[in-house]
Amino acid sequence: MSDNEEAEEVDEAEPAIELGEGPEVAGEPIARVASRLTWPAKRSDVVAQEGDAAVRSPDGPRDLDDVLADSEVPLFESRSEFVAEVEALVGRGPVATE
Repeated sequence: MSDNEEAEEVDEAEPAIELGEGPEVAGEPIARVASRLTWPAKRSDVVAQEGDAAVRSPDGPRDLDDVLADSEVPLFESRSEFVAEVEALVGRGPVATE
């Protein structure tokens, strides 16, 4: 039996995860926005490429260009540095739902 066949059997044996009912969450997770960028990245390049993206925060969605306007980091060396900076600026915690 090949590895692919074993993986298919495991997938079929496990039940699918169903999403619950409830209100939608506005904005995108910062990790999703970060995954579309390449590193290192200048703050100005991030704003040019993804500045219009609304990211999730505990206080509701915020435009990334507004968030990065408060940042003093000119160059994000890595994805994790970018995520940490944005989380420091918008906060971390439960996200408000509509």
